[in-house]
Amino acid sequence: MDAIRRYIRSKIADRQREDNFRTLRLVGGIDFTSNDYIGLARDTAFHQMVEAEIAAHQLQGGSTGSRLLSGNSAYAEQLESTIADFHRSQAALLFNSGFDANYGLLSALPYKGDTIIYDELVHASIHDGMKAGKANRVAFHHHDLADLEAKLKAATGLRYVVTESLFSMDGDMAPLREIAALCTAYDAGLIVDEAHATGVIGARGEGLVNQLGIEDLVLARVHTFSKALGGHGAVILCSDDLRDFLINYCRPFIFSTAMPLHSLAAIRVAYDYFPGLDDRRKHLQELIQLLQTSFAASENMHLLKSDSPIQSVIIPGNAAVKHIASQLQQDGYDVRAILSPTVPRGKERIRICLHSHNTREEVQGLIAAIAKHTTVTAS
Repeated sequence: MDAIRRYIRSKIADRQREDNFRTLRLVGGIDFTSNDYIGLARDTAFHQMVEAEIAAHQLQGGSTGSRLLSGNSAYAEQLESTIADFHRSQAALLFNSGFDANYGLLSALPYKGDTIIYDELVHASIHDGMKAGKANRVAFHHHDLADLEAKLKAATGLRYVVTESLFSMDGDMAPLREIAALCTAYDAGLIVDEAHATGVIGARGEGLVNQLGIEDLVLARVHTFSKALGGHGAVILCSDDLRDFLINYCRPFIFSTAMPLHSLAAIRVAYDYFPGLDDRRKHLQELIQLLQTSFAASENMHLLKSDSPIQSVIIPGNAAVKHIASQLQQDGYDVRAILSPTVPRGKERIRICLHSHNTREEVQGLIAAIAKHTTVTAS
């Protein structure tokens, strides 16, 4: 095994040379990095409601198997119906994670000779799902409708278009209405990852597709429960036929142990709870506006335009952005550097996630700290 050990060490050394070596670190300081956008993960009342739901339905123990064997339950099927109704979808199918949902859908449905046309900035789970499948795949420039249409015209076989609604690194939203219109014109199936929009976008946090009222123009939507909903797992919203297809052909669904009932209880309670948190979403929007306005007044700090909780300060170079992130962490702000190749080289950034539990004073303090450290670095 000596050769294998040398290979492992050489790959680690490669990452260290490129200044993109990843390590685990404990959470600490004022939270500007988690996906807990509306504070459910730290909400005592929410957790008490989950415990009450578990006790009321005696939802104890593991799921004991996949949904197709011993892991199915009336509770899971009722939850899928509840989620489908909330998002105005014909059907829904639960998955253990957003990664599983994206990977499973994209690896199972598009087939050899088909073409997947995807926004160049989609999540890694979408890339891995496409790679595992047999379809052709081609990227279109981020939000570029003309490029998308050109790729649709050139596509062969069944056509699929894949995008996120709210992009996880840039924090911008896709022009979904226009994309859906192009998909209709070229008979393409539109697949939308709503992971970061769930709980945040829309009057009740229902996501961008529902907010725009284009449910009937979308083939499949992926919503996750591990971000604003404070839980774990994901769901694919789709037609009854596509649900049956996935139950029969989607390997991550077929061969994964189902989520235990107490995890499903947290999802059920979240869907009862988060639509009514208008005050939190309003406060969150006020913090977004505060951050954007403050950075707009500065000539030295480059903040990407975003009306979402995801805000990115561009600091080119892995070494530079890691240094500033470290300085901010020492100041008591829990922020993280996003390095290339996760984002394009030259677009390295401090990714700021705003939350309803952040205060105006905390946001203003973070802005001041970023200004101080970027000024020192520049000089």
